[in-house]
Amino acid sequence: MAPTQTRRLILANPPEASPVLSGDDATFKMETVDLPEIAQGQVLIKTQYLSNDPAQRGWIQAGVDPERMYTRPVFKGEPMVTFAVSEVIESKSEKLKAGQLVSARTTWSEYDVVDASTCNPVQIDEKAGIKPTHFVGALGGTGLTAYYGLVDVVGFKAGETLVVSGAAGATGSMVVQIAKHIVGAKRVIGIAGGEKKCKWVESIGADVCIDYKSADWKQQLIKATEGFVDVYFDNVAGPILDVMLTRVKRFGRIAACGGVSGYNGQGQSITNWMEIIKNRINVKGFIVTDAIMAGKAGEFLGKLVGGIKEGKIQIGEESETIVPTKFEDIPTTWCKLFDGSNQGKLVTQLI
Repeated sequence: MAPTQTRRLILANPPEASPVLSGDDATFKMETVDLPEIAQGQVLIKTQYLSNDPAQRGWIQAGVDPERMYTRPVFKGEPMVTFAVSEVIESKSEKLKAGQLVSARTTWSEYDVVDASTCNPVQIDEKAGIKPTHFVGALGGTGLTAYYGLVDVVGFKAGETLVVSGAAGATGSMVVQIAKHIVGAKRVIGIAGGEKKCKWVESIGADVCIDYKSADWKQQLIKATEGFVDVYFDNVAGPILDVMLTRVKRFGRIAACGGVSGYNGQGQSITNWMEIIKNRINVKGFIVTDAIMAGKAGEFLGKLVGGIKEGKIQIGEESETIVPTKFEDIPTTWCKLFDGSNQGKLVTQLI
């Protein structure tokens, strides 16, 4: 018998700084609610894998101005929004059947009722190593963000040089591989935290990876970018962006993808802003939904699937951090995004 209720996590106290995981002022609160009736064209889904994305932090910020957001924020008392791979439990749609796995925008809930038109069937390919978790990572918004930002937004070309910050993260690690093995970069410099992560980034295609946790990371980065670089793909902002403004070539490009160094209220201090003007650097912010709305997602996903099947993009165990998680501990796993403990895509597996 299909469930009639579900547990879900709502935004109880929008944070100004780091999310609070427990106590009366906890950022999220669990509640049990009745599920709505399934209408024609809808499906009842059970969550299996949750995507963890730094962008979610911006959706819940206290005092956020909806008019300055690219998507509707999560307001106090509303369920937390996410992307997930789920199993269809019951269907009133000819397009989807019970037992199918789908990827969809949903919420932090055990079960949800959604329009079938918003669900994409998950196509597992065991021979190519494509698993369900990849549809919230390499073959989901993460992979699309990497390809769109690098190839479409800043027009990275074969023979050019690139620096990628957050290179051991979900998006950064895909950017490294796309640049080196699909586009044909002359040189790729990654930036990541810790010797182990840096070695992994080099193993997937970076010519060198700078450990930003080392005392002399700035000197190492300057040396690695001697002659300057064509493109900087920025996932972190903050001090690393400030240095990179001095390392991009005249008329070079910066893909402004994220600013994880300041998502929990640390602020962003840029002292080298004049470099943009003096050297006519093109800094372009982007959001992956722009590519989806423009109908480019299918083309980009095709490139990524082709790269995986040809062995140009690695999607093995090292490219994901899958954390088995009890439902009530979803926020704790999500917060791993901000302490640097994950390598590759951080995925919550509900147990």
